[in-house]
Amino acid sequence: MKLHAARNELIDVAQGRRSADLYIKGGTLINVYSGEFLKQNVAVYKDSIAYVGESEASIGENTQVIDANGKYISPGFIETHAHPWVFYNPISVTEKVLPLGTTTTVNDNLFFYLHMGSKGFKQMLNDLKVMPGNFLWLVRLVSQADYPGEREWFHPADIQEILDDEQVVGTAEVTRWPLLYKADPFLLDTIDVVKEKGKIVDGHNAGCSYEKLNSIAASGVDACHEAITAQEAFDRLRLGLWTTLRNSSLRPDLPEVIKLITEGNVKTNRVLMTTDGPHPAFIEKEGFVDGLVRQAVELGVPVMDAIQMVTLNAATYLRLDDYIGGIAPGKRADVLILPNIEDFRPELVVAGGEVAAEKGELKAPLPEINWESYVVREPFTVSKSVLENPDLYKYPHSLSDDSVPVVYFKSNVITKAKETELPSVNGFADISNQEGMVYSALIDRNGKWVTKGILERFAIDLDGMASTYNTTTELLVVGRDSKAMAKAASRVHEIGGGIVVVDGEDIILEISLPLTGMMNTDSSFDTAVKNHDELLTVLQERGFPFHDILYTLLFLTCDFLPGLRLTPYGLYDVKTDNILLPAEPVPALLGKEEG
Repeated sequence: MKLHAARNELIDVAQGRRSADLYIKGGTLINVYSGEFLKQNVAVYKDSIAYVGESEASIGENTQVIDANGKYISPGFIETHAHPWVFYNPISVTEKVLPLGTTTTVNDNLFFYLHMGSKGFKQMLNDLKVMPGNFLWLVRLVSQADYPGEREWFHPADIQEILDDEQVVGTAEVTRWPLLYKADPFLLDTIDVVKEKGKIVDGHNAGCSYEKLNSIAASGVDACHEAITAQEAFDRLRLGLWTTLRNSSLRPDLPEVIKLITEGNVKTNRVLMTTDGPHPAFIEKEGFVDGLVRQAVELGVPVMDAIQMVTLNAATYLRLDDYIGGIAPGKRADVLILPNIEDFRPELVVAGGEVAAEKGELKAPLPEINWESYVVREPFTVSKSVLENPDLYKYPHSLSDDSVPVVYFKSNVITKAKETELPSVNGFADISNQEGMVYSALIDRNGKWVTKGILERFAIDLDGMASTYNTTTELLVVGRDSKAMAKAASRVHEIGGGIVVVDGEDIILEISLPLTGMMNTDSSFDTAVKNHDELLTVLQERGFPFHDILYTLLFLTCDFLPGLRLTPYGLYDVKTDNILLPAEPVPALLGKEEG
């Protein structure tokens, strides 16, 4: 991270020989270094802090003076574990969260890399350098679901080249943590390279026992955000991991995991907080990092500790505390003016020395990005005519007295195998008299394979839905009516990615997600909120019983959470590590390209 202000210039401002560009006067400084609340002023020159104290010698005739009397001066908030692809995109999410005080986000690159590859992703990084605030990245080493050709796409040379970029601060979570437990050579070799570069290794160790967590810590992982109980948080902290307490749309766990602090009385210097990629409506209602601080304080965490966890602690974890995380001379000028320390909603946001937002409204310009210019994978190469055949979505089942491994939803994302006897009609399972069951198919965008399953407790009255929003970004199709499923799938093909819901022959909802099949390209966050709310409402009206449809879709096709999953290799039982129904080739007759 490079700053534009020269050190001799900052010294001149500090001694009053040069005028500050911006001077914050009369506020109470939240000093995260000493843990004190101090009545002090702050002088800013270019993008850096030049002075903190009582002197006003650096105020010149062109200095912008900000009156912070009766208010609090806080470092900008830091989100160390963001996913800028939950319908929103990097531009639209910045439009929303920067005015809420998050001046630094550290972002997972998974779906960008899957569709852009190394070259396209690096081009995008370069174009996003002009974003207000600090928009940093973590690089995936593997995807969230194994697929043919994965190791070639995530090539060590490509990954290591990306890691050299100054905007990349380390590697992203390995959701398939058993690979680390089994000492996967590529992962361990790359982690060694990351350590040599002085960068971080983020972790994801959901369901990992204390004994197994020892091996994960030994692999070089620095942090984990997957604790869902205070005991699990203790396990991570005691084994030397930076322990990230999460409160997100899928896992609103803060009231439980915060007991690490409120009841466990641990030192908080290695404790962080994250929102972990919440859906758009959650951010709209609960806020972003500001919401974490707000709730932590409401739950009994001292204000200073709560702010340190999302400022100094976060910067230290990222190995960027020489630049961000606090208000002191020589640091980057990421500063918030807070009217109070109850709701932590900033009145003014300064990012890199510039006023970036005021009273919740973004003032800094956002770049115009041509997202398509980075993508190297075509949305679909499978012919639309393939997707229009209803038989593609039917579950093969020849004998009525044989049981079928139904994917039963226990919660938003946890499933289990439920052996169920189903009648067979013309070689396919018949669910017409089975309340609560739907067919599902995960179809390769290139038309090479299809994985099939039957879901229960997903939606009762859903005729057809197709979605590229899932962890593979292939085409996931769900429904009770194979004709409606075919119509939804063919429409998603036409729009180049997104989500379509069909009742009978009528399309009742269409959400275009042209960017990797996961994101809209609108610069307005409101569009993402609208899309999410419409989808959740339509699905809940058709029997979806849970609260977070986006993560249900996302994780149905992963291969690391308990239960049955639709993966590129087939219907997979994670607990037994067995393929229950292998993926089958798309029928050759259907696989021919049109024309």
